[in-house]
Amino acid sequence: MTTERTEKPSRLNRRASSARKVDRFIADKTMVIDYKDPSMLKYFITERGKLVPRRVSGLCAKNQRKITQAVKRARMIALMPFTTIHAHS
Repeated sequence: MTTERTEKPSRLNRRASSARKVDRFIADKTMVIDYKDPSMLKYFITERGKLVPRRVSGLCAKNQRKITQAVKRARMIALMPFTTIHAHS
């Protein structure tokens, strides 16, 4: 009773080969992270109101921290909602 083991594909083979995401704020120096611009910040928020992680957004760590701070400030002065789900609709 010899059973052959099939090897699992490695992580590199399973991962789709796609180009590395580029930080849009480094690529375009004219773009500025500003809490007063909710139309720009909405690209870094999910439909549920959560912040998009770095691995998804493609931002560098420094700009991800700036986006996080800008979103929090925009929420505090009611430029952006904390969440889109209403508890008792």
